Amino acid sequence: MVAFEDAVALVTGGGSGIGERTALAFADRGAQVVVADLDVEGGEATVETIEEDGENAIFVETDVTDADVAEAMVETAVDEFGRLDYAFNNAGVGGEQVPLADYDPDEWRAVIDVNLTGVFNCLRAEVTQMRDQDKGGVVVNNSSVLGKVGFETSGAYVTAKHGVLGMTKTAALENAETGVRVNAVCPGFIATPLLEDSMPEGSEARQHIEQRHAMNRLGTPEEVADAVCWLCNDEASFVTGEALGVEGGYLSQ
Repeated sequence: MVAFEDAVALVTGGGSGIGERTALAFADRGAQVVVADLDVEGGEATVETIEEDGENAIFVETDVTDADVAEAMVETAVDEFGRLDYAFNNAGVGGEQVPLADYDPDEWRAVIDVNLTGVFNCLRAEVTQMRDQDKGGVVVNNSSVLGKVGFETSGAYVTAKHGVLGMTKTAALENAETGVRVNAVCPGFIATPLLEDSMPEGSEARQHIEQRHAMNRLGTPEEVADAVCWLCNDEASFVTGEALGVEGGYLSQ
């Protein structure tokens, strides 16, 4: 559990859900953590939890849709801790649940700006920093099972998550000899507070989504966090360009 002792990890969208659990998982393994989010209250709460456990963390209010802000986020991490070893680009939004032909163009752009361009802005700043370091680093992007298949009435989200996988593979190839590995996780439907609110346990909608997974349940944020940490670990030193499914058999049916 000290696999990341003295390392520095950055998590966007670290104020809740998968991002929060991944920030805590990095800290549990000995990393110093930079928690980035637009949600100040949630991000600061994550930092407080980490500090209560005796680890180091800071919060950086961050709008990932702004390239200059993403660069400043990485600069803050380096100014505070001296380097950046791991980054999990997790910040995202769901978007409208309507057919593509009915999608509002402004809503479309809002989802793409966060879920695709936001990942690009962060990855660009992170990779630039990591390439200048003596030991490189690891970037993990949060895609989705919906980055590999279609899903009705979620067109902007699905499009963005497919794009994240193309970005991940391209960045992995471009940096394969630089000491920087780039991978993605593709979670199934995960029991985050947001999903719990929209699909309470026992509801028909919840049961329908659970049955799409071979394990007939939703995943947990902790299960995704463990996958992210494995991809960052030296045990995955020959893994780059991978889109790792954490989806309970969703894609095997």
